[in-house]
Amino acid sequence: MACAWGVVSRGYGGKAAAYPLLLTPETTTAEAGDEPVLIYQRTGAPVAVAPERAAAVKAILAAHNVQIIITDDGLQHYRLARDIEIVVIDGVRRFGNGWWLPAGPMRERASRLKTVDAAIVNGGVARAGEIPMQLAPGLAVNLRTGARCDVAQLSNIVAMAGIGHPPRFFATLEACGAHPQKCVPLADHQTLAPADVQALVGEGQTLVMTEKRRGEMPCFCRR
Repeated sequence: MACAWGVVSRGYGGKAAAYPLLLTPETTTAEAGDEPVLIYQRTGAPVAVAPERAAAVKAILAAHNVQIIITDDGLQHYRLARDIEIVVIDGVRRFGNGWWLPAGPMRERASRLKTVDAAIVNGGVARAGEIPMQLAPGLAVNLRTGARCDVAQLSNIVAMAGIGHPPRFFATLEACGAHPQKCVPLADHQTLAPADVQALVGEGQTLVMTEKRRGEMPCFCRR
């Protein structure tokens, strides 16, 4: 039986005039953050952001008839009750040096995995009790025209990524047959002014970025 669902997030990187913020087609990444906007655009599901996630949950329940609420990056948000916990592990980096942020990549002890309902491994090799997952790259989309093509058809590429581990994106491009002339790693959620983005590419070069940065590039998007 199909169930209606919604998503709540802290909205990291965004600053709304008031919280909770229920996303609409007009909501910008500056207001809600890049990932909530991407989730909303990709799924069409109700999405709400708030520093206090319980408030975001209440906003969705007040506006939509949903049976399931998914919280993005909410494992350690203990003020929010939960029925199921799912953890996604980077299969290449795993737990890094084992230290907590900011000295390492961890937010909780690795032993916390013993109490979750499922551990999904993104890439690399899954270990006993883990569920393997591989992301399937899609087509490259021209932000001005909307035209789509295989990324391997592009030439003179400058690759830009502002995600948790930018080398993963660059490696994906290489695996797809695209060979960037230059790779520009940014911090997760880091924003750039349009002029800074334009300065990254020279004459005849093509800028390739992750999908979630699309919402930050209105100057490049088709009108």
